[in-house]
Amino acid sequence: MESINHTHAHPNYHPPNDQKSGGFDLLRPLRRLVDSIQIKNYRLAHLICQIIPCCCPFQRDIHLFGRIFHVPALCKLNPLYDNFVGLRFRALSYLSDECGEDVSKYIC
Repeated sequence: MESINHTHAHPNYHPPNDQKSGGFDLLRPLRRLVDSIQIKNYRLAHLICQIIPCCCPFQRDIHLFGRIFHVPALCKLNPLYDNFVGLRFRALSYLSDECGEDVSKYIC
């Protein structure tokens, strides 16, 4: 029987933000920088959770002249959106797992 390989060697697996075309990614160094930030400080974790919102602050419905206009979530247009969400998740995990803090105040 074939063993399960957890190294994601499947040919269809591509890590987030992976360029299949092999093209040049101008933001790759910045993505790596954000992804390499390690959360090992209580104050830094709180700061990250306060600065990075849990949901897009731009998405809303605007009532104008009796009509409703929906403004979609524009945060997904940010090319580093996934990296910042991952950083915020790591900060929440640190506060919850390592510090034993209740992080419900940072959850929408």
